[in-house]
Amino acid sequence: MDIDVVDAPDHHRFEARTDDGSLAGVAAYRIDGGQLVFTHTEVDDAYEGEGVGSQLVRSVLDQLRGRETSVRSECSFINSWVEKHPEYQTVVSS
Repeated sequence: MDIDVVDAPDHHRFEARTDDGSLAGVAAYRIDGGQLVFTHTEVDDAYEGEGVGSQLVRSVLDQLRGRETSVRSECSFINSWVEKHPEYQTVVSS
């Protein structure tokens, strides 16, 4: 499944949307002293097991890699994903 991931700063989250615009998942964050802190990642039940969470995290971290933003995660899903993908350990700290 292909998804588009966009930042929705008014809602303090990145959104994963399907081709028809349905919301498939979110990665919520807060800004703390200029640092972006991920707090929670959630995938809609209808898309569980389809790799949406992984696509969401990969896309978000790829987008943030090019920014001069410090990124930290308090989200267990993101932390677990980064452990399995060490090439992203320089993008986010836990």
